[in-house]
Amino acid sequence: MATQRIDQTLLLQTVNEARTSPRLRKNANFHPTDDFPAHRLINAMQPGSYVRPHRHLDPTKDETIIVLQGHFGYLSFDEHGAIQEAIELTPGGPVFGIDIPHGTTHTILALAPNSVFFEAKAGPFIPLKTEEIASWSPAEGTDEANALWLTWRARFA
Repeated sequence: MATQRIDQTLLLQTVNEARTSPRLRKNANFHPTDDFPAHRLINAMQPGSYVRPHRHLDPTKDETIIVLQGHFGYLSFDEHGAIQEAIELTPGGPVFGIDIPHGTTHTILALAPNSVFFEAKAGPFIPLKTEEIASWSPAEGTDEANALWLTWRARFA
């Protein structure tokens, strides 16, 4: 297997795909299959992409995120949806990465166009269970989700 480069060409291709995606985000995986034990990927996001707040209950599913370009906001929440942490992430900034412990309800939002982060976590990929999705959060694609995203965005103005 050849070495895969993480370069400007890959970032540009991925942000262009995110721009035209209905979810305004796109990932490029470096792991060969969803059942691979270690997941490594870049995730390109555009402003307005709503990542429904969730947590990973599996103790092997801590997530590490390192920002490669752009500007992100990370939020963690208590069980009622009150914000516990609001962290700005920028490459070369005071905070450019985070390690999210399993069990932490969280979301991330792109604060600038063409934002990209590198993510690593344990595989295999398993869709979120109902109890891992924040019950207080609106479903993706709803007017309520869009309004909530704008409220979160205002925290980072």
